[in-house]
Amino acid sequence: MSTLYIAGRWRTAASGETREITCPADGAVAVTVDEGGAADARDAVRAAREAFDVGPWPRTPAPERAALLSRIADRLERELDEVARLESLDTGKRHVEARIDMEDIVAVFRHFASLAQAEAGRVVDAGVPDVSSRVVTEPVGVCSLITPWNFPLLQTAWKVAPALAAGNTFVLKPSELTPQTSIWLVRALAEEGLPDGVANLVLGPGDTVGAAMTNAPEVDLVSFTGGLATGKTIMAAASTTVKKIALELGGKNPNVIFADADRDAAIDNALTAIFLDSGQVCSAGSRLVVEESIHDEVVDELVRRATAIRMGGPFDESAETGPLISDGHRAKVEAYVAAGIEEGAVLRCGGERPGGELAIGSYYPPTILDGCTSDMSCVQDESFGPVLTVETFAGDTRDAAEDAAIAIANDTIYGLTGAVWTQDAGRAERMARRLRHGTVWINDFHPYVPAAEWGGMKQSGIGRELGTAGLHEYQETKHIWHNTRPAPAGWFANPQD
Repeated sequence: MSTLYIAGRWRTAASGETREITCPADGAVAVTVDEGGAADARDAVRAAREAFDVGPWPRTPAPERAALLSRIADRLERELDEVARLESLDTGKRHVEARIDMEDIVAVFRHFASLAQAEAGRVVDAGVPDVSSRVVTEPVGVCSLITPWNFPLLQTAWKVAPALAAGNTFVLKPSELTPQTSIWLVRALAEEGLPDGVANLVLGPGDTVGAAMTNAPEVDLVSFTGGLATGKTIMAAASTTVKKIALELGGKNPNVIFADADRDAAIDNALTAIFLDSGQVCSAGSRLVVEESIHDEVVDELVRRATAIRMGGPFDESAETGPLISDGHRAKVEAYVAAGIEEGAVLRCGGERPGGELAIGSYYPPTILDGCTSDMSCVQDESFGPVLTVETFAGDTRDAAEDAAIAIANDTIYGLTGAVWTQDAGRAERMARRLRHGTVWINDFHPYVPAAEWGGMKQSGIGRELGTAGLHEYQETKHIWHNTRPAPAGWFANPQD
């Protein structure tokens, strides 16, 4: 089966190369797909350019665009279990987690289907008789969409749904490790009536396919979710033609627990914050910032419970977490932990590959590094794995304690998410306002809704996904001034008078 989709046709890679996709839980081959290259990406960009310039989609009425998005949501609901299975095979994540992701994706498509019909522009009072002054939105053009491996279809939906809602065309490059659900989506779009050339899919590595999609002068916008180093490269490349960019580049997210917090809830959510999906989450609560007076109680309980977390494959119903995405990624996490210990962090649990039946997969256990300080690499660098670092703060007064917690929580180049646990409502609001992070949870961690914007401050990225801003990223704003009674301006003298 051909797995590249360009100009309304499924085809093989120009090079003829293929790639085996293996499940990280056991190394079994899940599927073999075409391995695209720069030539395929250029063909896809040209197809998207033509579809935008002369095709019907940018001029399709908003209700029709919304109807297509709704049909995709309906279809995913019908095929939810099978699509979740494809995602589990690619990523190794538990099937129950993949099913939850699918439910979120349905909500994302429905959200942007609703927004597509709500963008009517606005009338501006020009202060001049006989002038109609309107501000309208239009699609930005051809979009290059580059998505990561940890939430393959969810992150794709965050980009594809608003791009289509706004009337754009696109080229999609999913992670070369997790392509199956992107193939499903593009096939579904085609079968539900999306015109040829609007959606294009090229599989392959970032240094060839991704680079071609970013550098192409025909592309108007690049939306990328992934690592900081790659994001910087994309930002530099896009500057040569002044493309619009939207970047979500990860985080090093503080989870602050004050002594007056609901202790049971804070501890339980701290486990979920970092160990859900084996820590392979850009918004993971990887930095525990706990008030000194409750450090021992909180951390001892976290260690006890983390040690008991059961690892297993996607369809192991007794498993609570799964493997990392690959052996190569596990090696990076191991190096990260080793560097932290070398700098003085105390290993409280985890830190070693499991044996037995799990030895065949890319598993790494929940790991806690205690006694950390903000100058350590394990605190500043993103591990993207199941590794929790622990820092403490203290203060003789209410204000001093809050100041100390904020100083630690904001001591990072990132600014994606953060959380604060306290039963003092005033303190909660003060902390939420002072945390320099795009999403702040109070007495919770991880929930989101499609109607609320998502994105980071500082080096966590540029722009926002979801909410209304998530649609605006894929639109241009235009002012239309219409003089309904034109007359000579009279600024310059007419020699004939």
